[in-house]
Parts: sequence; C-alpha cells; structure tokens
Amino acid sequence: MIYDYAIVGGGIVGLSTAYKLGLKYPDKKIILFEKENILSAHQTGHNSGVIHSGLYYTPGSLKATNCYEGRHELVAFAKKHNIPHDICGKVIVATDESELPHMDRIFENGKLNSIEGIQKISADEVKQIEPFVECIGGIHVPVTGIIDFPAVVRKLGELVQEKDVPAEIKLNTKVKGVTKGEDFNEIHTNGETYKAKKIIFCGGLQADRLAKLDQVKIKEQVVPFRGDYYELTEQAKHKVKHLIYPVPNPDFPFLGVHFTRMTNGEIECGPNAVFSFKREGYNRTSFNLPDTANALRYKGTWKLLTQHFGYATMEYRRAFSKRLFLKTLQRMIPSLEMEDIKRGRSGVRAQLLGVNGETRDDFRIEYSQNSIHVLNAPSPAATAGLAIGSRIVEMVEKMP
Repeated sequence: MIYDYAIVGGGIVGLSTAYKLGLKYPDKKIILFEKENILSAHQTGHNSGVIHSGLYYTPGSLKATNCYEGRHELVAFAKKHNIPHDICGKVIVATDESELPHMDRIFENGKLNSIEGIQKISADEVKQIEPFVECIGGIHVPVTGIIDFPAVVRKLGELVQEKDVPAEIKLNTKVKGVTKGEDFNEIHTNGETYKAKKIIFCGGLQADRLAKLDQVKIKEQVVPFRGDYYELTEQAKHKVKHLIYPVPNPDFPFLGVHFTRMTNGEIECGPNAVFSFKREGYNRTSFNLPDTANALRYKGTWKLLTQHFGYATMEYRRAFSKRLFLKTLQRMIPSLEMEDIKRGRSGVRAQLLGVNGETRDDFRIEYSQNSIHVLNAPSPAATAGLAIGSRIVEMVEKMP
C-alpha cells in the first residue's frame, strides 16, 4: 500500500494533524507512527496541563495567532467530548517594584493579542482571588484554564480511527530512515518499510534528528531542558485556588516557577528549567551518553549557558535543593513551609537553539521535498495543537 500521508510523532501536534487531514481528506490513506507504546508519551504527557491564553507572545507571531485560535478550538473540543478541563483563570503577580514595568508590558501585549477580560488588579484584588498570595499588584487572566492533555490525544486517536477510511496508528514503531522517491517515499522503521507520498514530521524532542534522517539541513539543534515539579501536600492545597504565575524575567526564555491546579485536584509547583543530560529523561539524575555528547558538542549550548551562567547555576542548585525551591515559591506565598511541598514529576521541553545560543522563540514549520517538518513547537504548542494541525493542512494543500 502507498499511503497519501504519513505522520511521524504521536503527541498532540501529530494527532491534531492526523485529525485535521482526515476531516479535510476523508478518502485519503493516512498512517501515524509513534515509537513508544502509548500516545503522548513525552512533551504532551509531561507538560503543566495549562490552557494558555496567548498573553506573552509577540503580536502577529505564529505562537500568538495559533494559541488564540487553538485555545478556543481546544475548549470546544473538550466540551464536546467530555474531556476534564476548567477555565479557572490565573493571576500574574509582582512581588517587587522592579517587576512592575515588565508587568505593564505584558498587559499591553495581552491587549494587542485580544486576550478577553484581562485586567490589571491591585494587591487587595489579588487577595480576593488568591488569599494566601502576598504581592504589590497583578494581572487577572480569566480565560486561562487547565486540561488533561493526554486525554485530548487519546480522544483524537479514537476519532482518526473511527472514520469510514480510518487512519492507522502504529505504536512501537520508530522511524529510522527515509528514502526519497519521485512518486513516493520509503519510510524505514524498526519493523517494516512503508510507502507514503507525503510525510509530516512532528517529532518534538527528536525534531532535528528526524530532519537529518530526511536529509534536511538545519543550522540549529534541539537542546533539551528538564522542568521539575513539586506538589503541595494535603495540608497546603487550600492555599492555591486557581493558577498563580510570577512576572517572568524578560532576560530568560522561561516563565518561572508557578502554581498550577490540575484537573485531578493536585496542585503542582514548577517547573524550573535545567539542561537535561537525556532528551527523554524524566528523573533528576537521568543520563544518556549520546544525548549528552550531542548537546555538549554543540556551540549553541555553551553560548547559552555562558550567557546565563548565574541563572543556570541557580536553577541546578534549586533542582536538588528543596529548601531553595521552597524559597522561590515563598516569594508569592510566604506562608508555605517545608512540610507543605513534596517532590513531583518532571518533564523535558525541546528548545531549538541557534549556534550563538539564541533560543528560537516562535513556532517553526518548514517544507522539504514531499515533507513538512515541525522543527520548533515549544509551549504553547499543546494549547495551539488543533490550530497547528489546521496550518499544516493548509501547507499540505500548497504542496505539489
């Protein structure tokens, strides 16, 4: 059989792409490959579970437009299919006078991105929403929410296989090579070889390696950053009602440690951001020699770590010190104590990094010969997943 479309990657971007292709082309033959034994095994299954508003992103960027569109579509999808979610809102809080100018910039950016209902609020108004937070002011973002992203992916997986001409999902199937042809491509896996006219790569943490397998030359490289979480113990859960974020440091590409109420009732605190010695390693001591060598041979890794040496050092110290992690959390909720937090899970985010250490901030999706590569899809890709799937279908329509 020659498939019309083959998709590599079983996270939310890959499944959204399969779903949108199936809706657009119900008579086409579609196959999706996932190297693990379940869908959403990596970034989608290890993220914070937040439905992002689109507040922070550059107006007009792919992140801003796809997050806005994807958020609305995701919520509608969750309502239709009874997926656990809650549009509970969040507060971004300033705890120091030096943070106020950047908080103001975030607020103006949110207005440019048409974020519904955002308001600047006083410290007293923050306390009405989050009584245990101590701050000097904040932003209320009512459209931010929480959701079970693995449940979204499982439902997408069910839907794409229910069609009259169902898509196939191949688990435990790792793509190890691609041979280009004029009429079709051969996709070599750890099992069989498959044939497909078009290939769409949604490989997340393996995006750059899959690009090389497909003979695509890119200057950047994916560098993994692990994010560790703590959880509030039962005695402290009442101290967080919704989502609580700090004003992010504009010098760094991450949002900072925050509090997230999950759909299962747990309260997570995190994540931090530390260089990971394994691309798919979810423990603080995870190590993979090829992954580590690959990252440390890359000039961009050293450039980034050198430019932010103090920040990187503090993040590593905090990763192994409960006391330091708690101290960060106490900036927003001073009443938290050591017995109020316990170690939780970890996730790894794929960050496309330039040779000079510059992070590629926006989504990046590119054509190759008979292929499309999602090269950079950091947060808010989960929120934006359905919208990204639509963008990829538009790109497919323009392919010869």
